Amino acid sequence: MAFLTNEGASSSSSSSSTHRWNYDVFLSFRGEDTRYNFTGHLYKALCDQGFNTFIDNDLQRGEEISMELLKAIELSMISIVVFSKNFASSTWCLNELIKIFECRRNGQLVIPIFYKVSPSEIRNQDGEFGIALAEHEEKFKDNIEKIQRWRTTLTEVANLSGFPYNDSYIESEFEFIQRVIKEISSTKSNRMPLFVAKYPVGINIRAEAVELLLDMELNDVCMVGIYGLGGIEKSFNKNQKSLNNVVGYGVIRMLINY
Repeated sequence: MAFLTNEGASSSSSSSSTHRWNYDVFLSFRGEDTRYNFTGHLYKALCDQGFNTFIDNDLQRGEEISMELLKAIELSMISIVVFSKNFASSTWCLNELIKIFECRRNGQLVIPIFYKVSPSEIRNQDGEFGIALAEHEEKFKDNIEKIQRWRTTLTEVANLSGFPYNDSYIESEFEFIQRVIKEISSTKSNRMPLFVAKYPVGINIRAEAVELLLDMELNDVCMVGIYGLGGIEKSFNKNQKSLNNVVGYGVIRMLINY
């Protein structure tokens, strides 16, 4: 699954590339459905793999989300929304989902997990989701706009690429969670920005040293090995324009990474 193609996330890549996240993952879920089973197991698996994961361990009461929770959503790189049977019956969960989608427009990645519910049930607001929303409409009859926002957001999230799971699957819940972890690991590594100093020091003199090794006046093939740790941009560096232009002089450069 290519979650990096989520609409909204790609459109804000320029702003998210310099974002400083406090959390790798934010977990949104219906406590009474999955806190002590699936979501609890997912949270432990994420922590075991080194993901800094936010989970609201306070029992959710009332309808207003705390400022602390809103801030945690804003400062998370990825939000995982665990949809379950009674998700839509909680106004807390629905308001949390609204906030998550607001952050999605600023580059946050949203991954839905459809735990024993069908994406079509959420998209069309059928079954338990339809019943719950009808009850909310009766309760908030003076605020139909709020109900419409919940309905629209539920439809949007159901259209995202996600992970469905139900009891009929041959795959065990443990194996399913491991598959989710694997995808998140890949996604996180692809979204981590490479830090480049605004005013790099010492670049030019090192570039000049490599140019001397290449012997630009010599009309011959030359190979240079550059030694260094992986991921430190030995192959290309936007500040080393002269090195990137070497190929234009007909010199073949071979980089050997150790």
